[in-house]
Amino acid sequence: MPPITTTPITNDTRTIVGRFAPSPTGPLHLGSLVAALGSYLVARQAGGLWLMRMEDLDIPRVVPGIADDMLRTLEQFGFEWDGEVMYQSRRNEAYQAALDDLLARSLAYPCGCSRAEIARIASAPHDGDEVPYPGICRDGLPEGKEERAFRVKVYDELIDFTDGIMGHSSQLLFSSSGDFVVKRADGLFAYQLAVVVDDHAQGVNQVVRGADLLSSTPRQIYLQRLLGYPAPAYYHLPLVTAPDGAKLSKRDNALSLAAGRDLKRESGGLLYRALRFLGQEPPACLADASSTELLNWGVAHFDISRIPHQPAPFPDNSH
Repeated sequence: MPPITTTPITNDTRTIVGRFAPSPTGPLHLGSLVAALGSYLVARQAGGLWLMRMEDLDIPRVVPGIADDMLRTLEQFGFEWDGEVMYQSRRNEAYQAALDDLLARSLAYPCGCSRAEIARIASAPHDGDEVPYPGICRDGLPEGKEERAFRVKVYDELIDFTDGIMGHSSQLLFSSSGDFVVKRADGLFAYQLAVVVDDHAQGVNQVVRGADLLSSTPRQIYLQRLLGYPAPAYYHLPLVTAPDGAKLSKRDNALSLAAGRDLKRESGGLLYRALRFLGQEPPACLADASSTELLNWGVAHFDISRIPHQPAPFPDNSH
């Protein structure tokens, strides 16, 4: 296969369709607010749609009631989405159809390996959480192994794309992940497959999200190609860190009505600071403005070229 390339949408006559897709495994936090704001403004500035999707696929980690709390919280910030909310937990048939298509074309296969077994077999050190799959079951389940998960076949080719914020990016899936899981051993479909199927089903052609998902993008582009889907334009926002530069957990700075936050009072100030985090310069006179005023300002003045590339702490209350 030739290198896969996708570039940001520019001068496109299609309606822009963006989305925000949080996982209800904990309340919205400052990083979630930045992702929601960035995706909303980029889509709305282009006169596009902004959809809402709950990525509640990982059922064991979903916190009951958090999805509804997230939606109510977003409403307090003035966000308005188009159409009905999509819930991944209700879409197993669509994911199975995609997997069946890959299996029918010998592009995916059953795997009987456990994570511990793969880690023991892999001999080369590897950066990150994943060890490249060594292909044990690629040509059929070895004797004594039982079907556990399903993997998609990858080849020694470069997945190359241009991110609308971070610039050029490329990855060799064969050496970075190997044949990756599309349906887990516990019967749940993997995020990589679900997000690709859902973006296509919703007509999403603009994905604006946190930079922690930048490394997942090549696998998603690869699946899009295998399934015959067009690739969206990708924009990855810098991550919000704790003041000491450490990763900001979902428990930090929770923005939740259920947690007792007075978001009716706080929402404008938080949006003002989120705009500053994204490199924008809202005038000081808007520091105490309503969330509606700040969103309107953002739609009119948002400049993608000003978004920084590096993670940073959320700005303080100083104007």
